[in-house]
Amino acid sequence: MEKIRTRKLSHALGAEILGIDLTQPLPADTFAQIYQAWIDNLIVVLPGQQALTPQQHLEFSRRFGELDRNESSPSYRMKGHTELIELTNKPTEEGNPSPSRDVGRRWHSDLDFTLKPTKASILWGGQLPDVGGDTMFANMYMAYEALSPGLKRTLEGMHAVYDVMASVRPQDNRDPKVVAELRELNLPVAQPVVRVHPESGRKALFLSERAVRFEDWTHAESQPLLRYLCEHATSPEFVYRKQWQAGDLLIWDNRCTIHQALGDYDKRQVRYMRRTAVQGEPSGHSVQA
Repeated sequence: MEKIRTRKLSHALGAEILGIDLTQPLPADTFAQIYQAWIDNLIVVLPGQQALTPQQHLEFSRRFGELDRNESSPSYRMKGHTELIELTNKPTEEGNPSPSRDVGRRWHSDLDFTLKPTKASILWGGQLPDVGGDTMFANMYMAYEALSPGLKRTLEGMHAVYDVMASVRPQDNRDPKVVAELRELNLPVAQPVVRVHPESGRKALFLSERAVRFEDWTHAESQPLLRYLCEHATSPEFVYRKQWQAGDLLIWDNRCTIHQALGDYDKRQVRYMRRTAVQGEPSGHSVQA
């Protein structure tokens, strides 16, 4: 068995896997090594996938598990592919602003506002601005492990309430119809603040800026601790900043990372990404808004 070649991307998390061409058949033993590298490093990047078609993207993604059909955000779907979404600032075919042009600006884990948060997200960089358009990732194992014993005990058994509307900022100028659709499709849920990763067995902080309060706590009581935990989790020593190259395919584990898409680029230039999401384990419960 030929061993894959990897290169660490940062101390906190991330590895690049070299020499893989996903337009060609991928042997089972090679995929098994990619999968293990992903579990070990939390995110992996496969560069040089410029020729990857939507169908090949889907076929590779399905090897990680069942794909989400993006029912929580149907307006982002790629035409003809319900399991793919387009994250871009390119106008629609009708000449309207892209509904996904400003998504992901807050730290989050994909679909953390649903009862089935994402296992793996697999994002392909197709067209990029000259500079910027970076994505930041934080290691939530490290964030949890760096907490004091007392705070760890406090957080055990706690749940945080997520509301997709917390990610809708006035400055994003989203289409009111899209905002109304998001609210109708996604009611608030409560997720455990500490989760045990089902494959590594490690505990991770499971919290993001989409959390609006702790269950059975008021908003006022919740805000200081929520703010502290989010700032702690995104400390520089826990973070990797991805500077994209065209053709990069990046896979991250939403069960032990959070991420943020940065708007640090000239909006007159095109940023076009394509993403699949692998369904994760059921988690959390519904709550009242």
